[in-house]
Amino acid sequence: MPVHPIAEAPVRPDGFARLGEATRVGRLVATPIRVVEDSRCPMNARCVWAGRAVVATRIDGGGWRETINLELGKPLATHGTTIALTSVQPEKMAGTAPPPQPYLFGFDGGR
Repeated sequence: MPVHPIAEAPVRPDGFARLGEATRVGRLVATPIRVVEDSRCPMNARCVWAGRAVVATRIDGGGWRETINLELGKPLATHGTTIALTSVQPEKMAGTAPPPQPYLFGFDGGR
C-alpha cells in the first residue's frame, strides 16, 4: 500500500502558500515554515547586489518528509524530483514600512 504525502491541514492546489499553509507542487506538498532571509533589493531602488530570499520549507512526498531551505530562483533536487521557490510576495519597496499583508510564496516542480 503506497504512503501518500502527509499534510495536517488542507492543501492548496495552486502552488502558492502563506507561512504554515500546505500547497500541492506536482507530486509533492510544500509548506513554508519560516523566512530564513529576505535581503531582496527593493523594486524601486538600485542595488549593487540583488539580495536573496530563503524560506525553510517542509516537503512531503510519497512516504517521506524533509525540511529544506529553498532560495528564490534556485531549483533543488530531492528524492528524484526538483522543487523551486519561484516567487515571494509582496515585493519590497524602499522608503515605506513593511506591508501589513503576510508573505505569499510560489513554488514549481515536483514532477
